[in-house]
Amino acid sequence: MDFLLSQNNLYIVIIALVSGGMLLWPALNKGHSATQVDVQQAVQLANQKHGIFVDVRTAEHFKAGTIPQARNLPVADIDSKASTLPKDKPIIVFCDQGRESARIAGALRKQGFTQAVSLQGGLRTWADAGLPLGKKA
Repeated sequence: MDFLLSQNNLYIVIIALVSGGMLLWPALNKGHSATQVDVQQAVQLANQKHGIFVDVRTAEHFKAGTIPQARNLPVADIDSKASTLPKDKPIIVFCDQGRESARIAGALRKQGFTQAVSLQGGLRTWADAGLPLGKKA
């Protein structure tokens, strides 16, 4: 007990506890509010929970090739058209590389779409995984 109460040792114990907490934080927080999902998780959300893919790229890029069954809500229109999305289903937002979609998924969560997530790596990761792409007319 004297070891822990010594001034120098107390600082070391506090630093160790804080460091341990910081290391554990990502693991503890991971299961609660995932903001990004990988391709496999996205497919599971779509198949098991009837998740909806939302392509936030421009209409031209959307027509050139996208995930089958995806809806196109370009970034410029997301605020005005977000109300067309269901709040009770997972919303899997994607763009080319996943950067813009992460921001949009966060904005959707703030609007009450609690299950909105971003496809990690975007459409490029989807295509790299060998999953199908479809062209829209």
